[in-house]
Amino acid sequence: MHIGLYFIILFVKIFEVTLATTRIVLITKGEKVKGSIIAFFEVIIWVSLAATVLNNITEDPFKVVVYALGFAIGNFTGSLLESKLAFGNVNIEVIVKKERGNGLASELREKGFAVTQVDAYGMTERREILYMHIPRKKVDSTLKLIKNYEKNSVITINDIKPVYGGVFTVRK
Repeated sequence: MHIGLYFIILFVKIFEVTLATTRIVLITKGEKVKGSIIAFFEVIIWVSLAATVLNNITEDPFKVVVYALGFAIGNFTGSLLESKLAFGNVNIEVIVKKERGNGLASELREKGFAVTQVDAYGMTERREILYMHIPRKKVDSTLKLIKNYEKNSVITINDIKPVYGGVFTVRK
């Protein structure tokens, strides 16, 4: 009986913490309603599980160890799931030599990306800065395209809140 209870505690805690990770990401990305719905179910699971673990805890303290293990694994699993789901958008900033900027911008636009170009001055020569707001799910393919075109570019990626306005408006 105890081994079955340990497995239930472990797997339910992993599931609950995975939900919590997803909820936090959704809320930070501006998806407050979805995050709140997940929070409702998360708390029901948490209260039920905590009551199970605390019941006769002095007679079976190993339940706490299993609960803590589920919490740790749930954090890891939630992080993996979040990276696969790739909620939200990112800002990609690409700095290239001035003479390569127009070609790279054209290449990106041909692939459907909205690109903003800005003239810039580097330490020793002129540069071009390209800005794009893209879904996180497209980061890997976009980086591959940029690196194939210009190996010596400087690329930074930043998570952003919902985008307002622009060619590919996410929110109005």
